[in-house]
Amino acid sequence: MSRRLRGGWVACLMAAAGVWAMVSTVQATQPPALDVVHLAMDAPAVAPEPLKVTLYLPPGYAADAAMGTRYPVLYANDGQDMAAVGLEETLSRLYAQHAMAPVIVVAVDMLKDRASGYGLSDRRLRRSVVGDSRIGPIGSKAYDYSQWLAMTLVPYIDAHYRTKAWARERAMLGWSLGGLNAFNLGWQYPEVFGQVGAFSPSLWLAADRSNADAVENTRLAHAMVRQGKAPAGLRLWLSVGGREETSDRNGNGIIDAVEDVQDLVQGFRAPDGTLRPGLRDLGYAVDMGGAQHPATHAGVVFYLLPDGEHNQATWKRVLPAFLVWAFPVADASSRATQATR
Repeated sequence: MSRRLRGGWVACLMAAAGVWAMVSTVQATQPPALDVVHLAMDAPAVAPEPLKVTLYLPPGYAADAAMGTRYPVLYANDGQDMAAVGLEETLSRLYAQHAMAPVIVVAVDMLKDRASGYGLSDRRLRRSVVGDSRIGPIGSKAYDYSQWLAMTLVPYIDAHYRTKAWARERAMLGWSLGGLNAFNLGWQYPEVFGQVGAFSPSLWLAADRSNADAVENTRLAHAMVRQGKAPAGLRLWLSVGGREETSDRNGNGIIDAVEDVQDLVQGFRAPDGTLRPGLRDLGYAVDMGGAQHPATHAGVVFYLLPDGEHNQATWKRVLPAFLVWAFPVADASSRATQATR
Protein backbone atom coordinates (compact mmCIF):
# COMPACT_ATOMS: atom_id res chain seq x y z
CA MET A 1 0.00 0.00 0.00
CA SER A 2 1.32 3.44 -0.83
CA ARG A 3 2.48 5.75 1.91
CA ARG A 4 2.77 9.49 2.39
CA LEU A 5 5.15 11.10 4.82
CA ARG A 6 3.73 13.67 7.21
CA GLY A 7 4.23 14.67 10.90
CA GLY A 8 5.49 12.48 13.75
CA TRP A 9 9.14 12.90 12.88
CA VAL A 10 11.79 10.34 13.70
CA ALA A 11 15.23 11.98 13.67
CA CYS A 12 18.54 10.25 13.28
CA LEU A 13 21.96 11.82 13.24
CA MET A 14 24.47 10.76 10.59
CA ALA A 15 27.43 12.62 12.01
CA ALA A 16 30.15 11.15 9.84
CA ALA A 17 28.53 12.52 6.70
CA GLY A 18 27.37 15.75 8.33
CA VAL A 19 23.78 14.78 7.57
CA TRP A 20 20.62 14.77 9.66
CA ALA A 21 17.65 12.80 8.29
CA MET A 22 14.00 12.91 9.35
CA VAL A 23 11.52 10.30 8.14
CA SER A 24 7.88 9.51 8.96
CA THR A 25 4.95 7.74 7.32
CA VAL A 26 1.18 7.66 7.45
CA GLN A 27 -1.29 5.72 5.34
CA ALA A 28 -2.63 7.64 2.36
CA THR A 29 -5.91 7.23 0.51
CA GLN A 30 -4.90 8.28 -3.01
CA PRO A 31 -2.21 6.13 -4.64
CA PRO A 32 0.36 6.33 -6.00
CA ALA A 33 1.84 8.46 -3.23
CA LEU A 34 5.50 9.22 -2.65
CA ASP A 35 7.65 8.67 0.40
CA VAL A 36 9.42 11.86 1.43
CA VAL A 37 12.71 12.11 3.34
CA HIS A 38 14.07 15.37 4.78
CA LEU A 39 17.82 15.86 5.18
CA ALA A 40 20.01 18.66 6.48
CA MET A 41 23.52 18.55 5.05
CA ASP A 42 26.59 20.48 6.09
CA ALA A 43 28.18 22.57 3.34
CA PRO A 44 30.61 24.90 5.16
CA ALA A 45 32.08 26.41 1.98
CA VAL A 46 28.60 27.37 0.82
CA ALA A 47 26.63 28.41 3.89
CA PRO A 48 27.11 28.58 7.67
CA GLU A 49 23.92 26.59 8.26
CA PRO A 50 23.11 23.08 6.94
CA LEU A 51 21.37 22.98 3.58
CA LYS A 52 17.88 21.51 3.50
CA VAL A 53 17.44 18.63 1.08
CA THR A 54 14.19 16.76 0.38
CA LEU A 55 14.01 13.35 -1.29
CA TYR A 56 10.89 12.14 -3.08
CA LEU A 57 11.08 8.35 -3.34
CA PRO A 58 8.97 6.61 -5.98
CA PRO A 59 6.01 4.39 -5.05
CA GLY A 60 7.20 0.93 -4.08
CA TYR A 61 10.71 2.06 -3.21
CA ALA A 62 10.64 0.39 0.22
CA ALA A 63 8.85 -2.71 -1.04
CA ASP A 64 11.45 -3.15 -3.77
CA ALA A 65 14.36 -3.13 -1.34
CA ALA A 66 14.63 -6.91 -1.25
CA MET A 67 14.90 -6.99 -5.05
CA GLY A 68 17.62 -4.35 -5.05
CA THR A 69 15.74 -2.21 -7.58
CA ARG A 70 17.69 0.92 -8.51
CA TYR A 71 16.40 4.19 -9.92
CA PRO A 72 17.58 7.19 -11.94
CA VAL A 73 17.83 10.45 -10.00
CA LEU A 74 16.60 13.98 -10.68
CA TYR A 75 18.39 16.70 -8.71
CA ALA A 76 16.62 20.06 -8.45
CA ASN A 77 17.54 23.56 -7.32
CA ASP A 78 15.01 25.73 -5.45
CA GLY A 79 13.66 22.82 -3.46
CA GLN A 80 11.36 25.16 -1.55
CA ASP A 81 9.37 25.62 -4.79
CA MET A 82 8.42 21.96 -5.22
CA ALA A 83 4.88 22.44 -3.91
CA ALA A 84 4.36 25.53 -6.08
CA VAL A 85 5.47 23.72 -9.24
CA GLY A 86 3.37 20.69 -8.36
CA LEU A 87 6.17 18.15 -8.20
CA GLU A 88 4.43 15.50 -6.09
CA GLU A 89 1.09 15.68 -7.88
CA THR A 90 2.80 15.66 -11.28
CA LEU A 91 4.94 12.64 -10.42
CA SER A 92 1.96 10.77 -8.98
CA ARG A 93 -0.15 11.50 -12.05
CA LEU A 94 2.57 10.49 -14.51
CA TYR A 95 3.28 7.31 -12.57
CA ALA A 96 -0.43 6.42 -12.54
CA GLN A 97 -0.56 7.00 -16.30
CA HIS A 98 2.65 4.98 -16.82
CA ALA A 99 3.93 8.02 -18.70
CA MET A 100 7.40 8.16 -17.15
CA ALA A 101 9.89 5.85 -15.49
CA PRO A 102 10.06 6.01 -11.67
CA VAL A 103 12.79 8.26 -10.30
CA ILE A 104 14.26 9.51 -7.05
CA VAL A 105 14.00 13.31 -6.82
CA VAL A 106 16.53 15.18 -4.67
CA ALA A 107 15.51 18.83 -4.16
CA VAL A 108 17.86 21.34 -2.51
CA ASP A 109 16.36 24.44 -0.90
CA MET A 110 17.86 27.70 -2.07
CA LEU A 111 20.52 29.47 -0.06
CA LYS A 112 19.54 32.48 2.02
CA ASP A 113 21.65 34.48 -0.42
CA ARG A 114 20.24 32.98 -3.61
CA ALA A 115 22.25 35.22 -5.91
CA SER A 116 25.57 33.95 -4.55
CA GLY A 117 25.15 30.21 -5.17
CA TYR A 118 23.13 30.10 -8.36
CA GLY A 119 25.44 31.05 -11.19
CA LEU A 120 28.30 29.84 -13.34
CA SER A 121 31.69 28.40 -12.50
CA ASP A 122 34.94 27.30 -14.07
CA ARG A 123 35.71 23.88 -12.67
CA ARG A 124 39.18 23.68 -14.25
CA LEU A 125 40.25 26.94 -12.60
CA ARG A 126 38.29 26.17 -9.41
CA ARG A 127 36.55 29.54 -9.37
CA SER A 128 33.16 31.16 -9.75
CA VAL A 129 32.39 33.09 -12.94
CA VAL A 130 30.67 36.15 -11.51
CA GLY A 131 28.29 38.30 -13.52
CA ASP A 132 26.93 41.78 -12.98
CA SER A 133 23.28 42.67 -12.40
CA ARG A 134 21.02 45.41 -11.11
CA ILE A 135 21.09 43.76 -7.68
CA GLY A 136 24.84 43.29 -7.59
CA PRO A 137 27.19 40.36 -8.32
CA ILE A 138 25.63 37.02 -9.27
CA GLY A 139 27.32 33.70 -8.59
CA SER A 140 30.07 34.61 -6.13
CA LYS A 141 29.73 31.14 -4.54
CA ALA A 142 28.68 29.27 -7.67
CA TYR A 143 31.84 27.19 -7.75
CA ASP A 144 31.52 26.17 -4.11
CA TYR A 145 27.83 25.33 -4.49
CA SER A 146 28.26 23.41 -7.74
CA GLN A 147 31.25 21.51 -6.37
CA TRP A 148 29.32 20.61 -3.21
CA LEU A 149 26.26 19.40 -5.10
CA ALA A 150 28.20 17.34 -7.66
CA MET A 151 31.00 16.06 -5.44
CA THR A 152 29.40 15.78 -1.98
CA LEU A 153 25.62 15.53 -2.31
CA VAL A 154 25.57 13.15 -5.29
CA PRO A 155 28.02 10.64 -3.74
CA TYR A 156 26.08 10.76 -0.48
CA ILE A 157 22.78 9.99 -2.23
CA ASP A 158 24.41 7.19 -4.22
CA ALA A 159 25.83 5.68 -1.04
CA HIS A 160 22.59 5.77 0.96
CA TYR A 161 19.85 5.21 -1.64
CA ARG A 162 19.35 2.73 -4.44
CA THR A 163 20.36 4.90 -7.37
CA LYS A 164 21.65 4.12 -10.82
CA ALA A 165 24.96 5.80 -10.20
CA TRP A 166 26.17 7.04 -13.55
CA ALA A 167 25.71 10.19 -15.56
CA ARG A 168 23.10 9.10 -18.09
CA GLU A 169 20.80 8.22 -15.19
CA ARG A 170 21.14 11.62 -13.48
CA ALA A 171 19.43 14.87 -14.43
CA MET A 172 19.75 18.40 -13.02
CA LEU A 173 16.76 20.75 -12.97
CA GLY A 174 16.33 24.42 -12.16
CA TRP A 175 14.50 27.62 -13.09
CA SER A 176 15.55 31.25 -13.38
CA LEU A 177 18.97 31.62 -11.70
CA GLY A 178 18.57 28.02 -10.57
CA GLY A 179 18.17 27.08 -14.25
CA LEU A 180 21.38 28.88 -15.10
CA ASN A 181 23.12 26.89 -12.38
CA ALA A 182 21.55 23.64 -13.65
CA PHE A 183 23.07 24.35 -17.06
CA ASN A 184 26.39 25.06 -15.35
CA LEU A 185 26.32 21.75 -13.47
CA GLY A 186 25.66 19.77 -16.63
CA TRP A 187 28.32 21.62 -18.62
CA GLN A 188 31.02 21.57 -15.94
CA TYR A 189 30.31 18.09 -14.51
CA PRO A 190 29.24 15.94 -17.50
CA GLU A 191 30.54 12.78 -15.83
CA VAL A 192 28.01 13.41 -13.04
CA PHE A 193 24.94 14.75 -14.89
CA GLY A 194 23.83 13.43 -18.26
CA GLN A 195 20.69 15.58 -18.61
CA VAL A 196 19.71 19.15 -17.75
CA GLY A 197 16.36 20.87 -17.50
CA ALA A 198 16.74 24.67 -17.48
CA PHE A 199 13.40 26.49 -17.26
CA SER A 200 13.55 30.26 -17.92
CA PRO A 201 17.33 30.20 -17.34
CA SER A 202 18.94 33.55 -16.52
CA LEU A 203 21.12 33.58 -19.63
CA TRP A 204 21.15 37.38 -19.55
CA LEU A 205 23.97 37.22 -16.99
CA ALA A 206 26.89 39.13 -18.49
CA ALA A 207 30.33 40.40 -17.55
CA ASP A 208 29.51 43.91 -18.78
CA ARG A 209 26.04 45.45 -18.55
CA SER A 210 27.05 49.02 -19.39
CA ASN A 211 24.90 49.02 -22.54
CA ALA A 212 22.88 46.69 -24.76
CA ASP A 213 25.78 45.82 -27.07
CA ALA A 214 28.02 45.03 -24.11
CA VAL A 215 25.44 42.61 -22.75
CA GLU A 216 25.11 40.89 -26.14
CA ASN A 217 28.89 40.50 -26.38
CA THR A 218 29.61 39.35 -22.82
CA ARG A 219 26.78 36.96 -21.87
CA LEU A 220 28.60 34.42 -19.73
CA ALA A 221 26.80 31.17 -20.59
CA HIS A 222 27.16 31.90 -24.30
CA ALA A 223 30.89 32.48 -23.81
CA MET A 224 31.12 29.18 -21.93
CA VAL A 225 29.62 27.36 -24.92
CA ARG A 226 31.80 28.94 -27.58
CA GLN A 227 34.98 28.53 -25.55
CA GLY A 228 34.40 24.90 -24.68
CA LYS A 229 33.85 21.49 -26.17
CA ALA A 230 30.42 19.90 -26.05
CA PRO A 231 30.36 17.37 -23.20
CA ALA A 232 29.85 13.89 -24.62
CA GLY A 233 26.36 12.54 -24.02
CA LEU A 234 24.93 15.64 -22.32
CA ARG A 235 21.26 16.32 -23.18
CA LEU A 236 19.71 19.75 -22.62
CA TRP A 237 16.08 20.83 -22.24
CA LEU A 238 15.82 24.63 -22.44
CA SER A 239 12.39 26.11 -21.78
CA VAL A 240 11.22 29.72 -21.90
CA GLY A 241 7.93 31.64 -21.88
CA GLY A 242 6.91 34.17 -24.50
CA ARG A 243 5.59 36.61 -21.89
CA GLU A 244 8.43 36.53 -19.37
CA GLU A 245 9.30 40.20 -19.87
CA THR A 246 9.03 43.10 -22.30
CA SER A 247 12.74 43.98 -22.61
CA ASP A 248 14.19 43.82 -26.13
CA ARG A 249 17.84 44.90 -26.10
CA ASN A 250 18.40 44.98 -29.84
CA GLY A 251 14.91 46.02 -30.90
CA ASN A 252 14.30 43.03 -33.17
CA GLY A 253 10.87 42.21 -31.75
CA ILE A 254 11.98 39.19 -29.71
CA ILE A 255 12.06 39.57 -25.94
CA ASP A 256 15.46 39.03 -24.36
CA ALA A 257 14.41 35.96 -22.34
CA VAL A 258 13.53 34.10 -25.55
CA GLU A 259 16.41 35.41 -27.62
CA ASP A 260 19.00 34.55 -24.98
CA VAL A 261 17.96 30.90 -25.18
CA GLN A 262 17.74 30.93 -28.98
CA ASP A 263 21.22 32.44 -29.21
CA LEU A 264 22.66 29.82 -26.88
CA VAL A 265 21.21 27.07 -29.04
CA GLN A 266 21.60 28.45 -32.57
CA GLY A 267 24.41 30.93 -32.22
CA PHE A 268 24.06 34.59 -33.13
CA ARG A 269 25.61 37.53 -34.90
CA ALA A 270 27.24 39.91 -32.41
CA PRO A 271 26.73 43.68 -32.69
CA ASP A 272 30.11 43.95 -34.41
CA GLY A 273 28.99 41.48 -37.08
CA THR A 274 30.96 38.53 -35.74
CA LEU A 275 29.23 35.15 -35.86
CA ARG A 276 29.15 33.51 -32.44
CA PRO A 277 28.61 29.75 -32.37
CA GLY A 278 25.94 28.03 -30.30
CA LEU A 279 25.18 24.49 -29.20
CA ARG A 280 24.14 23.49 -32.71
CA ASP A 281 27.57 24.50 -34.01
CA LEU A 282 29.19 22.15 -31.50
CA GLY A 283 27.45 19.21 -33.13
CA TYR A 284 24.28 18.88 -31.09
CA ALA A 285 21.11 17.63 -32.76
CA VAL A 286 18.62 20.41 -32.00
CA ASP A 287 14.83 20.42 -31.88
CA MET A 288 13.59 24.01 -31.91
CA GLY A 289 9.96 22.87 -31.73
CA GLY A 290 10.06 20.96 -28.47
CA ALA A 291 6.54 22.06 -27.52
CA GLN A 292 5.22 20.32 -30.65
CA HIS A 293 7.52 17.30 -30.30
CA PRO A 294 7.71 16.55 -26.54
CA ALA A 295 8.92 12.99 -27.15
CA THR A 296 11.88 14.17 -29.22
CA HIS A 297 15.19 12.40 -28.80
CA ALA A 298 17.23 15.46 -29.82
CA GLY A 299 20.25 16.29 -27.71
CA VAL A 300 19.05 19.90 -27.29
CA VAL A 301 15.38 20.81 -26.98
CA PHE A 302 14.06 24.38 -27.21
CA TYR A 303 10.62 24.44 -25.59
CA LEU A 304 8.73 27.71 -26.05
CA LEU A 305 5.48 28.27 -24.15
CA PRO A 306 4.03 31.32 -25.96
CA ASP A 307 1.90 32.52 -23.03
CA GLY A 308 4.40 31.44 -20.38
CA GLU A 309 5.58 33.90 -17.75
CA HIS A 310 8.52 33.98 -15.35
CA ASN A 311 6.81 32.24 -12.45
CA GLN A 312 6.12 28.91 -10.76
CA ALA A 313 2.74 28.56 -12.47
CA THR A 314 4.46 28.43 -15.86
CA TRP A 315 7.19 26.06 -14.67
CA LYS A 316 4.46 23.79 -13.30
CA ARG A 317 3.02 23.57 -16.81
CA VAL A 318 6.39 22.74 -18.35
CA LEU A 319 7.42 20.16 -15.73
CA PRO A 320 5.39 17.18 -17.06
CA ALA A 321 6.80 17.49 -20.57
CA PHE A 322 10.34 17.67 -19.23
CA LEU A 323 9.88 14.64 -16.98
CA VAL A 324 8.48 12.53 -19.80
CA TRP A 325 11.37 13.60 -22.05
CA ALA A 326 14.05 12.98 -19.44
CA PHE A 327 12.66 9.72 -18.03
CA PRO A 328 10.57 8.08 -20.77
CA VAL A 329 8.50 5.08 -19.76
CA ALA A 330 10.07 3.07 -22.56
CA ASP A 331 13.24 3.05 -20.47
CA ALA A 332 11.51 1.94 -17.29
CA SER A 333 12.59 -1.69 -17.55
CA SER A 334 16.22 -0.70 -17.92
CA ARG A 335 16.15 2.28 -15.55
CA ALA A 336 14.47 0.65 -12.54
CA THR A 337 16.05 -2.76 -12.31
CA GLN A 338 18.21 -4.77 -10.04
CA ALA A 339 20.70 -5.33 -12.82
CA THR A 340 23.99 -3.50 -12.49
CA ARG A 341 25.51 -1.33 -15.17
